[in-house]
Amino acid sequence: MSIRHALLALLAEGPKYGLQLREEFESRTGEVWPLNVGQVYATLQRLERDGLIAPDGPHDTREKSYRLLAEGRAELQEWLESPSTVGHPRRNDLVVRILVAVTVPDVDVIAVIQRHRRHLIEVMQEYTRLKADADDHLAFLMVADSEIFRAEAAVRWLDACEARLREADVVIPSSQKTEGVVSRDRV
Repeated sequence: MSIRHALLALLAEGPKYGLQLREEFESRTGEVWPLNVGQVYATLQRLERDGLIAPDGPHDTREKSYRLLAEGRAELQEWLESPSTVGHPRRNDLVVRILVAVTVPDVDVIAVIQRHRRHLIEVMQEYTRLKADADDHLAFLMVADSEIFRAEAAVRWLDACEARLREADVVIPSSQKTEGVVSRDRV
């Protein structure tokens, strides 16, 4: 998530001051991602330094207001229209845990996968409950949908991992070791 570009988008509506930007950012993102006001002011300083925004009004007031410049509007437009990068895999804690579990001796990788799957299903259920109480708060509903879809994708990936481990006959039969323990010789 780009705080830089989110602030540019908020300033596209008209001049605003730092605390106002923080409050509007949190409101528009469903109040799911709290934003430190210090981060807002540091980002505003960089945006001003880069010639994308400028102070709006007198400089001697206690609360400094900012306005978007043409260069800032152009950068915002470019960011909105540029597809997100998908090519290089991002580091994902769940992926790392499963990959590591496959290599650790005496770890029941299938049990690890099942624990993570259960947790993700609970997360989906919690977001579904929260959506029911959201009172048509559009931003929160969209964030909740995103988190549900992300969790669903992770569950599907865990299912694929389990199937791949079983297909590769990586799981040692229970007659040789505890069922579900992965053989490090095969990986």
